[in-house]
Amino acid sequence: MAEQEISSEQIQSLLGAYPKERRYALAAMQDMQRKYNFVPREGLEALSEHLGCPVAGLYSIATFYKALSLKPRGKHIIKVCDGTACHIRGSVNLINSISRTLGIGPGETTEDGEFSLETVNCLGACALAPLMVIDEKYFGKVTMESLPGIFDSVREEATQ
Repeated sequence: MAEQEISSEQIQSLLGAYPKERRYALAAMQDMQRKYNFVPREGLEALSEHLGCPVAGLYSIATFYKALSLKPRGKHIIKVCDGTACHIRGSVNLINSISRTLGIGPGETTEDGEFSLETVNCLGACALAPLMVIDEKYFGKVTMESLPGIFDSVREEATQ
């Protein structure tokens, strides 16, 4: 996976937008997540210093929220719903098929850093089950046969 450079200057610039109050910790981590696609250790340490609080407290926030990741994630985040309606309509088979196609399991990222796979409890569109979201684009009634075309379209859109 290609390593993204994390500079102290970028982190300090990001943190400079926030007052030195602990209530801004989550917002600052969300900004780091958007910038780097994960919350880097260097970011947690700089935020700890900026807010004057222990890194352990920030770590507990970062691990509580599923939207935050402490390890690098792929350029494209695949979220597969495994709620009741999706589960009944084959989300487990869909997850297994994605795993076979991309060579990763839930919580993992492809070696090229292109895709990360996550499962979620509900995406709120049960009529479209089984449902998957890639980069906030919804794909409903997904079949194993449609996966290669979906992945190709995501890659193609990224190059445009």
